[in-house]
Amino acid sequence: MDKHIASVPLEKAYRLLNHGPTVLASARHGGVDNVMAAAWACALDYKPPKLTVVLDKSAKTRELVEKSGTFVIQVPTVAQLDLTYQVGHRSLFDEPGKLAKSGVELFAMDDYDLPFVAGCSAWLACKVVPEPHNQQTYDLFIGEIVGAWSDRRVFKDGHWNFETADPALRSLHYIAGGHFYAIGDPLVVIDA
Repeated sequence: MDKHIASVPLEKAYRLLNHGPTVLASARHGGVDNVMAAAWACALDYKPPKLTVVLDKSAKTRELVEKSGTFVIQVPTVAQLDLTYQVGHRSLFDEPGKLAKSGVELFAMDDYDLPFVAGCSAWLACKVVPEPHNQQTYDLFIGEIVGAWSDRRVFKDGHWNFETADPALRSLHYIAGGHFYAIGDPLVVIDA
């Protein structure tokens, strides 16, 4: 495991998504791994921590999530712009070599049989909270967060520190048509 990765207390896990980044969703089942980009993910609850993510019916990752009941949500960085775009526009159904062609490197976390994407700034291991109506009607999945980690160069002590970290570690925010923004400078309200 990368020396910069540190565990995040589950009660602070929601903060890894609170700023609305584009995420990478990954899953494994039957010896098959896949990763997809998702723009619609958000924190849902604190205790136990939960998140939501939209996984379209046409995505192989969704099939793996449905079969395994588990997945990982990770926060890609500016340095992973091309990788994020590629996994969002390629399908494992059509390209068996999708992950290699997109430059994805996977790694393992102790005690989790899940594919984690190397180079991200945060990782959230989840188990599916079954909501069949939401999943089938809205493609909306709820995940209970069972493990959380961050790159401590950019997230530590329960807070993002984008302003002091290497700009390549900033999170991505997808708009449309290959157009992303990197998170900007902080604005702080001083309580009078």
